[in-house]
Amino acid sequence: MTVVARNWRPSVGQGEIDLVAWEGDRLVFVEVKARGSDRFGAPERNVDDRKREAVTRAARNYARRAGVQWERVRFDLVSVVFSHPPSISHSEDVFRPDRTL
Repeated sequence: MTVVARNWRPSVGQGEIDLVAWEGDRLVFVEVKARGSDRFGAPERNVDDRKREAVTRAARNYARRAGVQWERVRFDLVSVVFSHPPSISHSEDVFRPDRTL
């Protein structure tokens, strides 16, 4: 993947994209969740419907500005637990919002 933006926010509206990257012809929006430990559950548990909606709104804005068709978009999740040793997992295509514009 080639990262093209970090902590991107649309000029209007809400939402933030942690990482925006290209993988081949796919525009990938990556949500990153990190925790000091997994004592209270995995970091990805904090990606609820409300967070997905906010990320999707921001992603639509980015894709529209970049001239990227919505069908070429993917949503990934990176989960980090700062344990000893640290644990990092990358899950591809973790959710699929409505594919129509």
